[in-house]
Amino acid sequence: MILNDQPGELARLGEATGQFGVNIQGFAAFTGDGKGLVHVLVDDASVDRCRQALDAAGMGIADERPVLVVNVEDRPGTLGELARQLADANVNIELAYTTFGGVKIVIATDDMESALSALDWPVVRHDATPPNIWDQPA
Repeated sequence: MILNDQPGELARLGEATGQFGVNIQGFAAFTGDGKGLVHVLVDDASVDRCRQALDAAGMGIADERPVLVVNVEDRPGTLGELARQLADANVNIELAYTTFGGVKIVIATDDMESALSALDWPVVRHDATPPNIWDQPA
């Protein structure tokens, strides 16, 4: 989602999802040009409630996509090993960040099947059905 780059926006996101009982399992956020871009990881069962929470708070969803959540060891080199397996399978990583609790890396790619086939890692697949971004609130 895209938020304004101002104090309180991340708090508003956390409060809105919390009020709807949505547990955020991980997120990545950064700012630029006066806007904040946030990717939120929730389990598949919470996707609809998360959409409702964001809609009720007037926060539009810019993009929604399935991701892989890969359990990795907490040791030097695991990111390189994981990324190399995907690169060798010609999988382009479009988004990556870690989650809360344990050592897990969230990966989004436009070639999920090749990514799954390439990995020898424990993976949880989050398969949210993306909405049309043009149908989102302003």
